[in-house]
Amino acid sequence: MIHIPISRRTFAKTALGAALAPTIIPSRAWGSDETPAPSERINVGIVGLGGIGMGHVGRFLQAKGTQVVAVCDVHKIHYRDQPWEKRAPCGRDGAKAIVDDFYSEAVASGTYRGCDTHADFRELCARDDLDVVVVSTPDHWHARVTLEALRNGKDVYCEKPVTHLFREGQIIVAEVARRKAIFQTGSQQRSVPQLHHCVELIKNGHIGKLTHVEVGLPAGPNVAQGDPTITPPPEHLDYDLWCGPSEMLPYMRARHHRWWRWHRAFGGGNIMDWIGHHNDIAHWAMGVERSGPVEVDATSGWTWPEFEGYNTPVQFEIKCRYADGVTTSISSKHQSGAKWYGEDGWIWGTRGDDAASDPALLAKDFDPGTVKAYASRNHVENFLDGVRTRTECIAPAEIGHRSVSPGHLGFVSQTLGRKIQWDPEREVITGDPEADALLKAMPYREPWSLNV
Repeated sequence: MIHIPISRRTFAKTALGAALAPTIIPSRAWGSDETPAPSERINVGIVGLGGIGMGHVGRFLQAKGTQVVAVCDVHKIHYRDQPWEKRAPCGRDGAKAIVDDFYSEAVASGTYRGCDTHADFRELCARDDLDVVVVSTPDHWHARVTLEALRNGKDVYCEKPVTHLFREGQIIVAEVARRKAIFQTGSQQRSVPQLHHCVELIKNGHIGKLTHVEVGLPAGPNVAQGDPTITPPPEHLDYDLWCGPSEMLPYMRARHHRWWRWHRAFGGGNIMDWIGHHNDIAHWAMGVERSGPVEVDATSGWTWPEFEGYNTPVQFEIKCRYADGVTTSISSKHQSGAKWYGEDGWIWGTRGDDAASDPALLAKDFDPGTVKAYASRNHVENFLDGVRTRTECIAPAEIGHRSVSPGHLGFVSQTLGRKIQWDPEREVITGDPEADALLKAMPYREPWSLNV
């Protein structure tokens, strides 16, 4: 095993530690009167230890009443998209070092045995001592890991998009419901007070009847974002397991850490990376968070990267029409975030910023009205509260699935070069069997399957 000494001072200097250090709970508090007894703690396992996963290590370490007991990644150690040792280490060894250091006094006293590591998610999910599994893998693994956790009786916090393929999303929604599991999608913008305020303004009619919504997502890259040289996989990586159910493409750094999402084998480009954020908030305000459009047209406005190693769009637009006549445009050409147009004005919101045709609406002391939206101020704590009380979280499986469905539908429309009609209640493309079959295809690489 590689030894990675990380003191609390060193931890605080990392990108992860710098964000978490001000509110970190010292290990000496472990076992204090303010800490739940071991039998009452929520035991957490985390699968996927890249940039997002390492962030979740910190978030769940500092959450009250939890303990991280196991981590899993196909990488023993890596440094994400940076050169070797130019950032805090990720992977199994990097995560274990942070967890064990955080609980160092508890380890020394024998009240915590140390963080276990796994290379195979199935071993972690099968553990009897886990209550919760956090899924922060690349998109193509979301469904398989989530189902493994659910079938082992665990509650799940899964990063967005909920699934890589549309049909996977339907299966996850059904499994969560069947098991009465607690599920939180990592669409953390739902727990941002500023965006919650925008949603309530619209629900209370402050811009009149909605007519149109612009959802702005980032454009994709046109050139390789890392070294495009095809090389053998790093010795600390099980690349066959990393590819898993998807096509095993030749390894290159330009299509691995952080940059995997720009090939359809592993992700859906910036459409699927961001639609679960901004379109989710758009749906929330529109009141269609458990429904969807009735028509989708993505037949124009798409451009493709010069680099042949990527096959997701650079520029794009997905036009949707809903049953009440409201239209949306999800595009790389719009201002980032969601902008709602009504008969009496407009409101725009994104991370850290907002604007309105009437700025008075955005005042901190302005009360939007009697229609209230689900309120959460901390996405992880909202999930953990759901686990404790068995109540639905702010971003459950169905809402997460529905928020990204226009993206899945957009890829089908663009691929076939025609507008599609969608029945959101039955989740069926009507009058076009070819399109519906394409939407629901699950071309898993053998021997992987969802065992449905």
